[in-house]
Amino acid sequence: MLSTEQLNYYRQIIRRPVVTEKSMRMSEGDNVYTFEVDPSANKVEVRRAVEALFDVSVTKVNTMRLRGKQRRRSYRHGTGRTAERKKAIVTLAPGDSIDLVEMGG
Repeated sequence: MLSTEQLNYYRQIIRRPVVTEKSMRMSEGDNVYTFEVDPSANKVEVRRAVEALFDVSVTKVNTMRLRGKQRRRSYRHGTGRTAERKKAIVTLAPGDSIDLVEMGG
């Protein structure tokens, strides 16, 4: 059983699931799930967080940094940038699964 401090730490690492057509197709067929994670988190921390929060066993973690895009805010205010993000693509062991609807994705 994890303490509340550990749970809060893991919840800060895993920010939210990425729910797109592609990520849902990967979760159904290949047992692969995509999460937006804290940019300072490494693969080991992501693995421990997913295993602790969802009670599954992780076989592989791939991470990628997504640069912010330049967006036009308005005519008067010119342009701005969206925030940089980090995504983690997590592969689970056969037989394990995560219910993303229950998580609130």
